[in-house]
Amino acid sequence: MYPTLNDLDVRVRTQMVELLNDRLAATIDLFNQAKQAHWNVKGPTFRALHELFDDVAEHVEEWSDTIAERAVALGGNAEGTTQRVAERTSLPAYSLDLQAGSAHVEAFSKVLAAYAALARKAIQIATEAGDADTADLFTEISREADKDLWMVEAHHPRYT
Repeated sequence: MYPTLNDLDVRVRTQMVELLNDRLAATIDLFNQAKQAHWNVKGPTFRALHELFDDVAEHVEEWSDTIAERAVALGGNAEGTTQRVAERTSLPAYSLDLQAGSAHVEAFSKVLAAYAALARKAIQIATEAGDADTADLFTEISREADKDLWMVEAHHPRYT
């Protein structure tokens, strides 16, 4: 932690930087999984899903920037290298063998739901620590992740 005039207690800031870096790893992982789906989707719904996965990736990229900047604003370092992401992410791995749109919808829905749950857990942790701003950051991400999940799940085969 580096010195800052931020008035949050250093213990709270330290705890939040750890939380933010954990979620940053999951966010970067989610971005990569969205791009994996975007690049590899095939089938009659290709165009719609190709664009949808790219839209989600753009949202996720914004979330990673917001999370990283909050960690640094609190006096920490953002840890977004590939190595740290691989060590820290708690998201399930994405299969490299998927092709059909329905398979990508199923797989990506699960990982996006897992990510949204991590965001909600972060809200709780930040609230209990007394950092309303970090809780608010994750509240916004949670709301957006739920909306993206709704959009992806609308393509689920159970609706066809």
